[in-house]
Amino acid sequence: MRGVFIVLEGIEGSGKTTAARRLAVRLAAEGYDVVATREPGGSAIGERIRSLLLDEPVALCAETEALLFAAARAQHVREVIRPALERGAVVVCDRFVDSSLAYQWGGRGLPRDDVLAAQALATQGLESDITILLDLPVDVGLARRAGDVGQTNRIDDESRAFHERVRSAYHALVAEDPGRWRVIDADQAPELVQAELSRAIEPVLARQPTSIDSQDDELSGVRWRP
Repeated sequence: MRGVFIVLEGIEGSGKTTAARRLAVRLAAEGYDVVATREPGGSAIGERIRSLLLDEPVALCAETEALLFAAARAQHVREVIRPALERGAVVVCDRFVDSSLAYQWGGRGLPRDDVLAAQALATQGLESDITILLDLPVDVGLARRAGDVGQTNRIDDESRAFHERVRSAYHALVAEDPGRWRVIDADQAPELVQAELSRAIEPVLARQPTSIDSQDDELSGVRWRP
């Protein structure tokens, strides 16, 4: 039985990383076998690529950046995501293919077909069961990131115009295929975001039986990658 693949997307500061972690903990407490992971990253190779993409003070051209994201995703899919789904787990992933479209097509202006071709090679057709967009104004997101002292990265430091293009690209993707997306207002209290997120994923979880007993330790049952 194939598992369930849940992806959270959003601009910088949208809170998706925190939301994904809280969701994974809750699902594990309810008895699901959960793998919580992120992009870029999730695998040993992916984490090394992540450091190069986000942390290293190097100048990357748009094409190099796009291909590095795709390379990390290819390893992630084969090493982590697909095996977890094949055993019936619930995979909660912080970013996936739509991030590449939003950032490399929308933000960087690379040809959309080229970005899609790289994703097709990386994923070999794997798609999420549901994609959640945590949406909020760019100014709010950047202000949140600025408050994360010592946690900002190369992408955070891009211009406001860049981040506006990324958000616009997300909105364009939702408009093209609304049935694939659920949009949640991220400019509200975290508990309200979490409540909406829980309601959004109910239909895809309905077909997935729990596989472990609920645990007292809130981290039990979650396989954290990394």
